[in-house]
This record gives sequence, structure tokens and C-alpha cells, in this order.
Amino acid sequence: MPPYFRRREGGLVIRHPASSTTGLLLSGGLDSAILLGYLLEQGPRVQPFYVRCDFVWHREEMDAARRLLRALAPFQRRTGQLAELVVLEMPTADLYQGHWSVTGRETPDDQSPDEAVYLPGHNALLLIKAALWCRLREIPCLALASLASNPFADASPGFFDPFQAAICHATGGQVQIVRPFETHSKRQVMELGRRYPLELTFSCLAPVNGRHCGRCNKCAERRQAFRILPREDPTDYACSVDRRDRQEGQLAN
Repeated sequence: MPPYFRRREGGLVIRHPASSTTGLLLSGGLDSAILLGYLLEQGPRVQPFYVRCDFVWHREEMDAARRLLRALAPFQRRTGQLAELVVLEMPTADLYQGHWSVTGRETPDDQSPDEAVYLPGHNALLLIKAALWCRLREIPCLALASLASNPFADASPGFFDPFQAAICHATGGQVQIVRPFETHSKRQVMELGRRYPLELTFSCLAPVNGRHCGRCNKCAERRQAFRILPREDPTDYACSVDRRDRQEGQLAN
């Protein structure tokens, strides 16, 4: 029997791990923050991981992950339900040499398609060390916040199923890769997370002195996500939409 089950909440069918401890890839962004809060509410002890890949945004992401964990510290103090963040190193500068993700040049902007932000093999890089860490410590589940709208091949069952099988075969044990939000839209996930401290999250490809740039593909996606909720976007953008439009209009003139 797989270590997850179905639970109906707010009209949605949520699948989530039911084992005693669940590993979680925590990027510091909206989706993984919501999954963290959701898992803690449902009961399993959560072991969060941040995988540091040398991308230009990793410092801001890791800071956001730590802010989230501090905000949720009552779970740790009260029940021991939230473990300390484990940071795993996965350098990519040699692999993605010259790529915008490590150089910060020609970053996909807010007019770019989702395909422009594809990082080849990204999920494999994120999962391999965390999955092995879980296997070596007999943690049977590793969760990540992949949504139904993710268009990339390494976010599909065609990737996850054989990847999980390869890890289990190589180690002679079981680690299940679970995606509780795999059938959910961004709207459904944001509505699920409306009660969490989403203002602490970070999702930007080109940070400006620790702030969201306001110009990149991920900042545009973030703005759209907050429009789902009946409240203002709390993000401090270095360049707001209105300011950017004024600047572009001045250049055009």
C-alpha cells in the first residue's frame, strides 16, 4: 500500500504522505511553502531540504526557506514535528556553464514563455541527494510541490516513476517520491495556502539586493498567483509594473 492517502478538503481531493516522517524539498517559493504548511497540519513529521545549486537566486531562496521555518517554529517547539533544515550542495556552475541561471545575464523576462525557464535535468539534480539522504536514514517519503500545470518532462510520471524505481533498485530499499499537488492548479494551491505566511516566500530569477526584481518570468508568475487571493500582493518588487511601464514609455518617446 503506498504511503499516501486521499483526503477531501474544501472540495479538493488532496493526496499526501501518511508516514511518520516525510522529507520535503523546500525552495522558499510559494508552492513548496504551502506544501510545508499543509503537511504540518496533516500530521507527519517533516524533514525539510534545501538543495543549493549555485543559481544566482539561491541565497535569497535559502533565506526565505529559513524565514518560513522560523515562522512555523511553534510546530517544532510544541511537538518536534518540524526538523531542522538540511542544506545539500549540488554545484551546477560547471554543468550549466554560461547559462543565464548561473551568470545572471539574459534572464527570461515577464513576457517570456514558461519554456524559457527550463533547466535541463533540474528535478533530477534536486531529488538525487535528498532521496539518498532519506534512504540512508529510513525516511520512506520525499515530497515536492510539483503542480499539474508544470509543462516540463522532468515533472511528469514518465520521469518520477522510473527515477524512484532506480533509486530503490540502487539502494535496495524504498523511498517514494510523492507529489501531493500533482493534480492541482495554481489557483487551487494558492487557495489552500491563503492562511500561510506567503509574504515570507521568494520566487525571482534575478534578485536585486535581496528583493524581487519585478521584471523576470517568475515575478510575473508570482503577481498572477497573488491575484487569485482577495488581498494585495505583499511582495517588495525592485521595479513595480507601473514604474516599469512609465520607464518603457519614456524610452519609447
